[in-house]
Amino acid sequence: MSAQSPAEHELAQLLVESLNLEGVQPEGIDPEAPLFGDGLGLDSIDALELALAISKKYGFQLRSDSDENRRIFASLRALSAHIEQHRAG
Repeated sequence: MSAQSPAEHELAQLLVESLNLEGVQPEGIDPEAPLFGDGLGLDSIDALELALAISKKYGFQLRSDSDENRRIFASLRALSAHIEQHRAG
């Protein structure tokens, strides 16, 4: 497992809190592991809740109809990088 950056750790905390992930520690989420399917096992409802939490915390919208979502939500690292590029000042 690779180490989380500070931004990835902050996002991992948001993910665990907003989705009420029982028994998951933010620091235990591998930043390279898939968030959906075999990784954390999130589903489309989780994606919507996570997108809402991200828009509240970071001040920009993740569009549910974006073709980029599969890449953006691929892993904690990919999502964190996307947020860093788009977050409001």
